[in-house]
Amino acid sequence: MAENGEEKLLAVARHIAKTLGRDESMADDILQIFSNFDGRFSRDKLSPSDKAAAVAAAADGDPRAYAALDRNLSALERQISHFVTSDNPIWADAADAAAFLDAVDELIAAVRDLASAPAADKAVLACLSRAEELTQQAMFRLEDEFRSLMEVGGEAFELSRPYGRGELNGDLSYDSEDEDDDEQGGDGDERQVPVAQPLGDDFDIVIDALPSGTINDLHEIAKRMVAARFGKECSHVYSSCRREFLEESMSRLGLQKLSIEEAQKLPWQELEEEIDRWMKAMKVALYILFPSERRLCDRVFFGLSSVADLCFMEVCRGCVIQLLNFADAVAIGSRAPERLFKVLDVFETMRDLMPEFESLFSDQYCSVLRNEAVAIWKRLGEAIRGIFMELENLIRRDPAKAAVPGGGLHPITRYVMNYLRAACRSRLILEQIFEESIVSPKEYPDLDSRASSSSLSVQIEWIMELLESNLEAKSKIYRDSALCSIFMMNNGRYIVEKAKGNDLGLLLGEDWIRKHTAKVRQYQMSYIRSSWNKVMVVLKPDNASLAPNADPRSLKEKVKLFNGYFEETCRVQSSCVIFDEQLREDLRISVTKWLVPAYETFVGRLQSVAEMRKHPYRSVEQIKARIDELFRGRGALGGGRK
Repeated sequence: MAENGEEKLLAVARHIAKTLGRDESMADDILQIFSNFDGRFSRDKLSPSDKAAAVAAAADGDPRAYAALDRNLSALERQISHFVTSDNPIWADAADAAAFLDAVDELIAAVRDLASAPAADKAVLACLSRAEELTQQAMFRLEDEFRSLMEVGGEAFELSRPYGRGELNGDLSYDSEDEDDDEQGGDGDERQVPVAQPLGDDFDIVIDALPSGTINDLHEIAKRMVAARFGKECSHVYSSCRREFLEESMSRLGLQKLSIEEAQKLPWQELEEEIDRWMKAMKVALYILFPSERRLCDRVFFGLSSVADLCFMEVCRGCVIQLLNFADAVAIGSRAPERLFKVLDVFETMRDLMPEFESLFSDQYCSVLRNEAVAIWKRLGEAIRGIFMELENLIRRDPAKAAVPGGGLHPITRYVMNYLRAACRSRLILEQIFEESIVSPKEYPDLDSRASSSSLSVQIEWIMELLESNLEAKSKIYRDSALCSIFMMNNGRYIVEKAKGNDLGLLLGEDWIRKHTAKVRQYQMSYIRSSWNKVMVVLKPDNASLAPNADPRSLKEKVKLFNGYFEETCRVQSSCVIFDEQLREDLRISVTKWLVPAYETFVGRLQSVAEMRKHPYRSVEQIKARIDELFRGRGALGGGRK
């Protein structure tokens, strides 16, 4: 009802102007008076039908209609030229800004009416050309005003007031020296760009880099520029200004602007430090900077979603590419095993932020960035799988050159077990990575019976088998079979202990640990048999020594042989290295249980022969004491096992 009443009121106003006006100029003046008297009689509401009718009449050759069009354009030219040629910012005065926008609205409507005329003669085409030229001038000035508002608004909206939780703006950085420099200000020769900074680990922050009033002004300009088909120019100005903000913010976070080639050439220590900075920058960008830019785009270009999407992509593209290129450089870089943990950090960061990325960059213009992020994330997973393959190659290539003194722990065992134990702290991530690449039985023919295991479990077990095979090859360097057994015992025990009570053990399973614990016991028995067999042969009773009238000379020879073999074996075993304290004690107990009962029996036979009672021989206590001195080779004591 209200709308119908307003339409009737506007119709009456048009009728009065037409009736009282002796010519078109007078009627136009009357409409202007109405417009100034009451906002409901704005020229936009009063004139359109008359303008459209005038255009149609001019197209039909009506000279009065053409004269009216010419006067209307001339009036707009005077009004718009006044603003276009002004040296002062139009938006410095709200009234000027409103008047300029009203004139632009009239001009846009005039161009639309002229362009939609049913039949355009030369006169109408001339008016259209004038209107389009005037529109271009107006748009150039609006573009300048838009740029000025973007820049001046950013400078004015510094950290000059306190902000509540969830709202942040200003010149901030991780570096306190930068903050001091910013506070000092300088001479003002270089325009400062407001820069964002996270507050600790709190990412629940939104940056409003422009005042609300400035955003509203930008929105009004953007509407006119898009309506006049100058949306591309508006988008370009907006994007260039906001890109500078983002790039400066990224720089303040300490992240270098590196190409993929430059990142790959960095020494590993520098690359590690850069990865730490990259992880911080990614979180700040995806949780704070990019969402804030999305919000600002949506406010400035409210109702113009396509332009908002395009601007957001243009603003963020450079920084997104910078972040993704660095991750890609890590993904396609060296597969050296020591890089695993930092590559895992990059992968995990990408994985955690991927939902944010896909949500922010979900529109059509960002599809390339979105697809590239997913591709790089997958390449990081491939890189991690490649690092494990390189670890396999490292084990295979480790040569069996010199024997480890005393049959001690080999460096390759310590390296691989500590590496796997540390890697398996990220077991859940690694399982996700390896499940994306199902292991083929052809790759690991010895593991085809373990199809129920996870791909990561299969990978770890395969590495363990490679390590065991490598150690067995190294054990053959020892000419002494006892040292060979001690070497395998040392390394086997270390492997089992490192696998117990952690994620590595969970992947390998209890059956695997029991099986390899049994292997260590087998190496123990093999060592005892190979080391003490000659001693035990001497102590073994024979018919001559068991006879009541045993020949003392035969017994004396046995005592001599025993002493020689025992001392030689002890001398050799004393130089052996047993790193595990419990294993050392177990071995001494095993040797004692195996040797001492046989020696006690032998001593009993000696005492049964009268002539042998005065012959010198070692007591059982002396034998036990000598056994307790075994396995004290260099490195056996003092905690060499780590």
